[in-house]
Amino acid sequence: MNSILFLILRRLRRPLILIIVSFAIAIFGLTMMPGVDNKGQVWHMSVFQALYVISYTATTIGFGEIPYPFSQAQRLWTTFSIYFTVIPWFYAIGKIITLLQDTALKQAIAAERFGRAINLLQEPFYILCSYGQSVTLLAKALDHMNMRVVVIERSQNRLDELELTDSKQVIPHFCGDAMLPDNLIRAGILNPHCRGLVTLTDNDEVNLAVAIAVKLLNPKLPVVARAERDDIAANMASFGTDHIINPYTLFGDQLAMRVHALGTYLLHEWLTGITGETLLPPEPPPRGRWIVCGYGRFGKSVVANLEREHITTTIIEAKPELTGCNQCIVGSGTEAKTLKEAGIESAVGIVAGTDNDINNLSIVMTAFELNPNIFLVIRKNNSHNAALFKQFDAHITMQPTYIIAHECLAHLISPLLAQFLTLVRDQTNDWANQLISQLVSKVGEEVPETWAVTIDQQTAPAVTALMHQHIAITLQTLSRQPTDREQALDIVPLMLLRNQQPMLVPALETPLMMGDQILFCGRPEAKTAVTTLLEHDKTLTYIVDGSETPNSLLFRWLMAKKV
Repeated sequence: MNSILFLILRRLRRPLILIIVSFAIAIFGLTMMPGVDNKGQVWHMSVFQALYVISYTATTIGFGEIPYPFSQAQRLWTTFSIYFTVIPWFYAIGKIITLLQDTALKQAIAAERFGRAINLLQEPFYILCSYGQSVTLLAKALDHMNMRVVVIERSQNRLDELELTDSKQVIPHFCGDAMLPDNLIRAGILNPHCRGLVTLTDNDEVNLAVAIAVKLLNPKLPVVARAERDDIAANMASFGTDHIINPYTLFGDQLAMRVHALGTYLLHEWLTGITGETLLPPEPPPRGRWIVCGYGRFGKSVVANLEREHITTTIIEAKPELTGCNQCIVGSGTEAKTLKEAGIESAVGIVAGTDNDINNLSIVMTAFELNPNIFLVIRKNNSHNAALFKQFDAHITMQPTYIIAHECLAHLISPLLAQFLTLVRDQTNDWANQLISQLVSKVGEEVPETWAVTIDQQTAPAVTALMHQHIAITLQTLSRQPTDREQALDIVPLMLLRNQQPMLVPALETPLMMGDQILFCGRPEAKTAVTTLLEHDKTLTYIVDGSETPNSLLFRWLMAKKV
């Protein structure tokens, strides 16, 4: 507020000085002009009387000649004062209109409103730095799960798109540079309700600056950052950045997962999707020799993960001296000659992984003409070309924005979910398929909701109260309908964390202990039912032994008499 007032006074300094000077001259001159009172005596206005007359004269209100009719000298000076004082007024009005359009003032007012909106938030929220394609998907998913988000974005055009989105809740946003610590503080990194910050800009330097600033100002605040360069990722890690996302490494891992463990891949995609969406079953990539076009960061990750699965690769690179490719075929891959030299006829799959969308489309189209049975993987760099990629319909379209959004959701929804997905990769594909079958039988084929529960006094007061009475509570207890203890909820406990020791898909008969953390998966209405059981001891008692405790004192007394 002080900055806004200072800016206004600074912009209006000259017109205010001119108004004051013109009024002073007009008032002083009017006091010097002789007049005649009702007795015919010469009189002069006092300073207050002259101020009063000039005030209603200069503002065009006009109350007449008071306290006595003016003399010719007074009328002449008043006429001069009218024209003399109106000029500074017009100048001031013009300056005010210009000030209302001043970019700096608008920015200051927007910053003040933004900071006030953040201070009024009384529920957990996440800070999203930038509003690019990845953050758009992430914000949509978080809003769908009734989680509040705050956005900082340098581009006003992107914020205009944000205002047009259909969201459940109002998303506070501010047009500013997230690299500035003042903007981060204004966005709420010191607010006790802030649950984390996500910086996913396409500039690694910006993400590094934001991550370092947050860790210096609030070391305990979780930070999820994007980094494509290894040196930037190492720098982020040295400052304690909680989760560092490299979309190219992630895609390489997922491609390898689809090759050797399709069930594990599907489970990962399903649990990190947007609740309510239906995922189509993916087609497994074939084993054999693959061709990889482009040996940049993306291509290197793909090659490393394919070779980890004992799949041979042939690399096509236009500038091998820049990418460090020692054994490759020189070319872009868009020409049939280059693809034939790479053995396109005998290859089972091809990856078009350059940083040019048109070249990537040309590569896969040429490859498909030469080998109609080849498995096609294409990298999409720009979302504006979505219609072209949709029309071609490759087997796998690598979208960095989609991959980043899914990975962020895994970390933001619950740290337990991210830990669970990491442990799942060490399980067999048959184990993942069995879990998928169990989930489908409970929640159907739509993306379920996942949430974490901690057994403590704050989160689960009803459970802790019964535990103190030496009443055993199991996962089975928390899996029953609050209104009908004979009916099971549509949920599956995915993991139980006890003393930092995880148990994957624990049995429903597992007894609970204080401090246990449970990762549930199920329908949204089941989440509400579990919350009811955790917080209401009467409902939980009904689930345990079937007894219903009346709410009123009269009925309790009557029940005690009956007993």
